[in-house]
Amino acid sequence: MALRTWACLLALTVSASATAGGGPLGIDHRLHYDNSGIWKRSNQKILAGATAVTVFGGALLLGDNDDFGDTLWRSVDSVVLASATTDVLKLGFRRQRPSETDDPDKFFSSGKKNNSFPSGEVTLISAAVTPFIVRYGEDHPMVYALALLPAYDMVARMKTRGHWQTDVLAGAAIGTGFGIWASRRNSPFILSVLPGGFKVGFIKHFD
Repeated sequence: MALRTWACLLALTVSASATAGGGPLGIDHRLHYDNSGIWKRSNQKILAGATAVTVFGGALLLGDNDDFGDTLWRSVDSVVLASATTDVLKLGFRRQRPSETDDPDKFFSSGKKNNSFPSGEVTLISAAVTPFIVRYGEDHPMVYALALLPAYDMVARMKTRGHWQTDVLAGAAIGTGFGIWASRRNSPFILSVLPGGFKVGFIKHFD
């Protein structure tokens, strides 16, 4: 149920702004530029930064000795592996951003700034929240509201012309996929290769 709800929300978020266009799915087009209010680029950066700090900082503080700490470490797995995958794909596809061109079919372009596909921020936020939705959603339905964070970022990145529709869709798919994978493992992957002190958490160290 949780995963179906999340998938439907992602689809509705993108399809609501999609019209005939170009790109891999034929839906890519520029949205009306809006860098004000809740859509401001600075707000997007704050959300991405706060997400990363919460996930990594919380995991280090709590360790893996309780249920919430374990979920944080699974979120760390998801964020690290999903973000690494996105970085590789960006280097491979070299897509120009809608801030640089009105042609969504410009892939494999030279230049360091041509890294629109997929969206790294949407990947990060989707990867961070998915383990919490999987773990707590059914017992605590309010947790589903976390899906609004990547949904907001998807729209915001398009409104400020940082990404095309398929960029944010791909980022959401990658982040969600790694989040599900991390949630279903017997134990957090990255924690298993770190020294045992990280499993305990810094809070326990100072008790």
